[in-house]
Amino acid sequence: MNYDKNLTTKEGQPWADNQHSLSAGERGPLLIQDYALLEKLAHFNRERIPERVVHAKGAGAKGVFELTKDMSEYTKADIFNGVGKKTPMIARFSVVAGESGHPDTYRDVRGFALKFYTQEGNYDIVGNNTPVFFINDPLKFPDFIHSQKRNPKTHARSQDMQWDFWAHSPEATHQVTILMADRGIPLSYRYMHGYGSHTYKWVNNKNEQFWVKYHFRTDQGIKNLTNKLATELSGKDFDYAQNDLFNAIEQGEFPSWSVFVQILPYEEGLAYKHDIFDVTQVVSQKDFPLIEIGKFTLNKNPENYFEDMEQLAFSPANLVPGVEASLDKLLQGRLFAYKDAARYRIGANYEQLPVNRPIVPVHSYERDGAMVQGQDDQVNYEPNGENGPKEVPSAKIQGDKVTGISGNYSYPKPDYYSAAGKLYRLLPDEEKDRLIETIGLNLGQVSKESIKIMQTKHFYQADPEYGTRVAEVLNIPIDKIVN
Repeated sequence: MNYDKNLTTKEGQPWADNQHSLSAGERGPLLIQDYALLEKLAHFNRERIPERVVHAKGAGAKGVFELTKDMSEYTKADIFNGVGKKTPMIARFSVVAGESGHPDTYRDVRGFALKFYTQEGNYDIVGNNTPVFFINDPLKFPDFIHSQKRNPKTHARSQDMQWDFWAHSPEATHQVTILMADRGIPLSYRYMHGYGSHTYKWVNNKNEQFWVKYHFRTDQGIKNLTNKLATELSGKDFDYAQNDLFNAIEQGEFPSWSVFVQILPYEEGLAYKHDIFDVTQVVSQKDFPLIEIGKFTLNKNPENYFEDMEQLAFSPANLVPGVEASLDKLLQGRLFAYKDAARYRIGANYEQLPVNRPIVPVHSYERDGAMVQGQDDQVNYEPNGENGPKEVPSAKIQGDKVTGISGNYSYPKPDYYSAAGKLYRLLPDEEKDRLIETIGLNLGQVSKESIKIMQTKHFYQADPEYGTRVAEVLNIPIDKIVN
């Protein structure tokens, strides 16, 4: 890349000496008039922005999504209309619980976030490498994350904390089973599936409504790490997954994912055997088969990690006409939380940064704030008589019928065990053995016997063999689990 050879200050003035501070004589002291030194130190003190509360450690790349099946029958979203349409995008993969220096090979859920720069504005799908999640109500999210972070007294990660939370949250049983099984440690970001996790709504040009779930299947194949190999790699390379993704793209080995959706007719979805808005549940692919609609390929590494990854901000509230939020409670909470977190972490005008900026013109009455740029002389209020930007009635969402009395409700008739039991029974015998071993290694570190018993009871309710084997590896009498 061509750079001008003249070193300058941020204001463009020539920088005369970047090796020695200005001093009173050879021995000093230094002079306060050395503004170059002061500016350099002051900027250095402010180089870091707050890391993400979750998903702090991550890596990603730029690429393109190509539509291979026209979906105009189900949605009017431009990105999904027109076979062969290509949409620029950026992806970020991450480890959920750890800090920015966290090992990539730690057993954890991986974040799977995609931003599409469409002709109708930015569209974000912010999911994980698992089809479900630990909780289904946003009120529990801060507590869940606290349990995965550091102990406020010891400042260490705590098996006691996370298993205590899971044991008191039966809805987590399915996700915990996935996490403790082989998929809990992907070989790298290239070798894992991704999921939108939530149920969303699609609306077509006839205002017909459908429910949709997103699946992103790696074309590289699923590959995972054993506990032993993950431990070895963490001692050799904390950034193993990040480096694997970067190096593959640098070498021209562009990773890709085939994009699938499940489509549920509106009323049929509402009447489904499980609540499709409960993110701890799955929609059976036997009931609603996957439909392949395209492929995304990552073919360009970030030019600058800080600009393209650290300042990159996603939100499930970034929707486009034809795609709407559903009644999913956890999704509803995320619609607020993500943008609020970005404003705190990056600033009020984070959406003006190049990596977050849409490729279409922006006309908004939101003005000013820190680091604003590109403002014009138009009035900053609406309605107005100055021919300012007008509303777009065609972009209105299609409402859902709601009834009932306000209150604090759980999802009706919750079933938090059958999916976990089904998953256990589907696992090959060798993976079942590794699952039980991993649970024993992790849950076995918990200090309170009552927590071990409570969690093992969840596994037993999912499948009696599952729970019995966990009890055996933990040396818990089976009568304490069955009773």
